[in-house]
Amino acid sequence: MLYLNVNFYTMKNTSLCIVLLLIVFAFKADKLAFQVFDEKGKTTTYDKAVKEILISKPDVILFGELHNSSICHWLELEFARDLYASQKEKLVLGAEMFESDNQVIVNEYLSGKMSDKTFAEEAKVWPNFQTDYKPLLDFAKDNKLQFIASNIPTRYARIVYNKGLPALDSIDADQKKFIAPMPIRYNEYLKCYQDIFFAAKDGHTGPNLPKSQAIKDATMASFILKNRVKGQVFVHYNGTYHSNNNEGIAWYLKQEQPDLKIVVISTVEQDNISKLDKESTGIAKYVICVPKNMTKTF
Repeated sequence: MLYLNVNFYTMKNTSLCIVLLLIVFAFKADKLAFQVFDEKGKTTTYDKAVKEILISKPDVILFGELHNSSICHWLELEFARDLYASQKEKLVLGAEMFESDNQVIVNEYLSGKMSDKTFAEEAKVWPNFQTDYKPLLDFAKDNKLQFIASNIPTRYARIVYNKGLPALDSIDADQKKFIAPMPIRYNEYLKCYQDIFFAAKDGHTGPNLPKSQAIKDATMASFILKNRVKGQVFVHYNGTYHSNNNEGIAWYLKQEQPDLKIVVISTVEQDNISKLDKESTGIAKYVICVPKNMTKTF
């Protein structure tokens, strides 16, 4: 708080008085690092959102992130900690950032059989692994929680991008265990795939780009279901576009288990985070809004 030794009752310069008052209030204003909104676009708090999520007893929570957002990654770890406080061993974590054929490597790291250096060399970790995803993995390790590598191996997503979904029929049978059971359902009219299709069309990249996204979504949903048992809460971290509007991963989960209770959290960036932009309202149960000028991790 800034205290000013000014006698406002004797001050003759009214304009100066107003300016000084504005300075005082400016010093009192908080700079928010993020703001949480509910599905109707109304402001809420992180603590209230967590409490409501726990009360709703979800089966799966899809935490949609912006991959380079420092606030996102901090909140992801805090969210895991807060859920663990009540769920303990019933909590299961998983992430898009680890590919399904690396599950053995992930398990060996969690059990202490592999050093940090060896894990980073053996697993196909993302460039921001050390700062953004290793803390989540270490949290699971410290608390003896499962951590599921859910994403399709990149080489198979590229096959779909280059040749379409039917091309996956030609891969070795023992490698098909790393992808969703084929054939997958593909709904080209979902907004998430329509957006990719029309963006790809403008860039002349062909019609297979949304299909390569769909096989990722289907595979992540498949590994979530394979590794969750009744009574557990599975928190899955993924790019926000993989779960916005209850599409992508959420859509595939519902195709297999329509009664599954899913909570979607999304993240967006705005210049002004005091009010959620109209286009972001309703894209998730809770939307985390981060200033565009917030520090990025890469």
